Amino acid sequence: MPPDVLETLVSLCKRRGFIFQSSEIYGGTGSVWDYGPLGVELKNNVKARWWQSMVRERGDIEGLDAAILMHPKVWEASGHVSGFSDPLIDCKACKSRFRADKMDEARCPRKPSKHPGEYADCQLTEPRQFNLMFKTFMGPVEESASVVYLRPETAQGIFVNFLNVQQATRQKVPFGIAQIGKAFRNEITPGNFIFRTREFEQMEMQFFVEPGTDMEHFEAWKARRMEWHLSLGLDPSRLEFHQHAPDELAHYAKAAFDIQFDFGGTLGFQEIEGVHNRGDFDLRRHQEFSTKKLEYVDQVKNTRYLPFVIETSVGADRVTLAILANALREELVPGETEGRTVLGFHPALAPIKAGVFPLTKKDGQPEMAEKLAVDLRKKFPVFYDEAGAIGRRYRRQDEAGTPFGITIDSDSTKNDDVTIRFRDDMGQIRVSSSRVAGVIGEYLAADIPTADSRLVP
Repeated sequence: MPPDVLETLVSLCKRRGFIFQSSEIYGGTGSVWDYGPLGVELKNNVKARWWQSMVRERGDIEGLDAAILMHPKVWEASGHVSGFSDPLIDCKACKSRFRADKMDEARCPRKPSKHPGEYADCQLTEPRQFNLMFKTFMGPVEESASVVYLRPETAQGIFVNFLNVQQATRQKVPFGIAQIGKAFRNEITPGNFIFRTREFEQMEMQFFVEPGTDMEHFEAWKARRMEWHLSLGLDPSRLEFHQHAPDELAHYAKAAFDIQFDFGGTLGFQEIEGVHNRGDFDLRRHQEFSTKKLEYVDQVKNTRYLPFVIETSVGADRVTLAILANALREELVPGETEGRTVLGFHPALAPIKAGVFPLTKKDGQPEMAEKLAVDLRKKFPVFYDEAGAIGRRYRRQDEAGTPFGITIDSDSTKNDDVTIRFRDDMGQIRVSSSRVAGVIGEYLAADIPTADSRLVP
């Protein structure tokens, strides 16, 4: 991908209604983004695919939707109140703030661009710790006793509900609890579009296992999670594991690997998911701070213990960005002077599955097209477009990542058939209008968006 891949994506995402800057009419809110009509469909498809593979297809993982606001002692037990911070340096001259551990990468906002401290009048403070949690107050009085936090991760809601879920569902260890939800971090150096934001969405699963079997489960989940990313259509050459060295490991982790995706340009390989062996740190801490027993009772072995935890934590926004970057391509079209921009999404992830286009606004073509669009919407998302030349309509849907285009022409109203045009190879097939939903459904089920791999003669 070219160095300006993010600039290209930001422009395309706004133009086609994927992602907008939050509060843009007021100048925008830093590193906060709104998902537009196509973006919310794409991200929902990612989340639905994760939930399907993680919860619905498995008998040993249960779903949960824990509240964002939790008892403040949760964050004391987890270590976030005392340890969830970055060392910061302020410059009193330019009023900017920098990560002390990343000063070599930092740039002063003044021109010409220099590192902090390189201007003669720079006034850098000593490093000080800055907690990344958003703080607010519960109740009518703003006092220390009413302080609560916006959760910086979703995992703690799972840990404090471990026994609730286990006892309600009668699950036996090993089993997991999965959750999709918002988290908030007051990042000092956010950026790179939706890659690092202050409000983000996580897809997390905590798998509770018997101590001593943890590394076996850890390796199994590593392999499963990489398979899932490949199932999204991400290029295998752009995915890799990164193992955390001993000095990189979080204080609670026995072992940790990141799944990284190559975003291209200046971003390069970056984490989109973490797989961690958290040991029994979380349950042990919550048991200590709450004074409630959180041990699992194994009635068969007549033992009780605090399970170890294998965590898989995916950034829904980061995976969405990876899918966008992976799908984006600009290519020449044989016989045309202008090229085309395509988002070659995996068909299951595409926000719109088919565009419906009457070739002209006469001879009953719009009426037939509108009726077909209404029928197809009962099966999958459809976009109806009768404005402009047919080539331009195809190009608009190519940019939106729509796998199939359905064209109604003068022969359609006579013969009750239509042309299905395929996004990736621009091939075409002709089918009767009554079979359109079934034919596209077969292509979607087979994840095939090209006419060359035809399922239907």
